[in-house]
This record gives sequence, C-alpha cells and structure tokens, in this order.
Amino acid sequence: MSRAGVCWLVGLIGLAAFAYGAYIPIKAELAQLLIHRAWDESVETGEQVKPWGWADMHPVLRLQSTQHDQDLIVLSGDTGNVLAFGPGLSGETPYVAAPSSMMISGHRDTHFDFLEHIEVGDTITITTIDNTKQAFRVSNIEVIDTVNQDITLTDNLIELKLVTCFPFNAVTAGGSLRYVVTATL
Repeated sequence: MSRAGVCWLVGLIGLAAFAYGAYIPIKAELAQLLIHRAWDESVETGEQVKPWGWADMHPVLRLQSTQHDQDLIVLSGDTGNVLAFGPGLSGETPYVAAPSSMMISGHRDTHFDFLEHIEVGDTITITTIDNTKQAFRVSNIEVIDTVNQDITLTDNLIELKLVTCFPFNAVTAGGSLRYVVTATL
C-alpha cells in the first residue's frame, strides 16, 4: 500500500473512532432534551408522556438541589434501560401514595455522582406532575450491603431515598454496596 493510502486509511479509522466516541454523548444530550420536553408536556396536560415513541418509561418527578447544581427528571422504573437515561423511581414505591417512601435510583458515575458530596442538612426539592413541590432535608447517609440488609422503606412517613452503587470511584460497576441518602419533609 502506498504512503498516501496508509495516511488515508489511518485518517478514516481516526474519523470513525471520533464519530463513534461522539455518538454516545450526542445521544445522551438528545435524550435529555426529549425527556425534558416530555416532562413539560406532562406537567401541562397532566398525562403520562413518553420522551420518544418506543420508550418504556415516562417522566414522573423533577428532582432539584440548588446546593449541588442539579435539576434532574426522574423516570418511571429503575431498570438498566431507564437508568441509562436518568434516575428512576422504583416500582416498589408508588410516588403518589402518601405517606410513603419514594426510592429513586441513579448511576454513581452519571446522574447521581453528586451524592458523593451531599451532606446531612442539604435540601432536595421534588416536583410532581401536578406541579406540587415538596422540600426534603437530608437526615441520614449510610452505606448498605444489600446481601445482608434491605433498604428500609416505610408506608407511614413521607421520605425520599436516593440510592446509588458504592464506592463512587470503583473501577467496575455493580457489587452489593449501596449508598443511601435519606431525606425527610
């Protein structure tokens, strides 16, 4: 192969690598735009609006923390497909039933990376689709080994449980340790 051919091939491979690397962030940004649009439409109409036609989730809550510069749309469900696009409300905890726990899960290295810096006393605001706002104050932070202990949920107290994998800087994802931030009204 000629020198020009090798340069052309290396350039083509570099361009392909760049395009593949840019695809994921571009897809993530587009998804966030669509999720926020679906949230706005859900608030306006009071209906469950999917961010795209084939989505297996829809926006259910807005989670905000001004102290940590966070404004997240929480999606229905907490499967891997949902958590790839944002934090998810566990199906085990109906968010409209009051009083009850609301358990929201998110990935430690994306949407819930801010939990590493959250402290007892910090404020988290939840907004529902009917535009009702509730302010929660962080009351407890703990690490739970889910092999030996369940995350405690209650049906007689309005509280928020934000859950992510632990430790935050782990090289591999998964494991049984969970970082659990509990906040009460």
